[in-house]
Amino acid sequence: MPIKAILTDIEGTTSAVSFVFDVLFPYAQEHLPAFVRSRAQEPAVAEQIEAVRRESGEPDAELERVAEILLEWIAADRKATSLKSLQGMVWAEGYRAGQLKGHVYPDAVEALRRWHEQGYALYVYSSGSVQAQKLIFGCAEVGDLTPLFSGYFDTSSGHKREMDSYVRIAASIGLSASEILFLSDVVEELDAARQAGMYTCGLVREGGTLADHEVVERFDAIDPARY
Repeated sequence: MPIKAILTDIEGTTSAVSFVFDVLFPYAQEHLPAFVRSRAQEPAVAEQIEAVRRESGEPDAELERVAEILLEWIAADRKATSLKSLQGMVWAEGYRAGQLKGHVYPDAVEALRRWHEQGYALYVYSSGSVQAQKLIFGCAEVGDLTPLFSGYFDTSSGHKREMDSYVRIAASIGLSASEILFLSDVVEELDAARQAGMYTCGLVREGGTLADHEVVERFDAIDPARY
């Protein structure tokens, strides 16, 4: 059954890991405490603050403690949906102010545009919030890439190393898993996608292997038509 959709990771796949760790995380670390303090009364922010309290097991945490917890989670690269949501809000302000520009590899930009023109439906699945995903592609250094994509998925669909997450995503897209090609630089994610029935291709931009998955160094080495 031919591939009809391509589902891609961001960090280490379409975009440099260094952009996340050297640009986005430090920006959030610097601005998140003040953002939480000043915007805590806004419903969307208050909802995520309550989620932090629940997930941390500190339901009565004061605002300053919530800020501390968030900084601890950033340092630990914790995949908490509440953290990702708040980071996305902070990054949105940075992108709007022109202080941030999304990094997407040139070969990824070229391939995504080509695949879109060829009729493949393109989707994103990242541990970063959907909002953060749209910001990276919408405020990319090369301009707005969001018209290329048909949808976005984050950890609200499940963790990326669990097969059921990919089953849910395929159902949401409305295709059989065998009609979807998943791209990632993490072998556990590729394993989970394969277990769900998806085709997989690993990105190893600095060389190497990803267990028994096919790997490439650049997007222009991927031909969806041959799967």
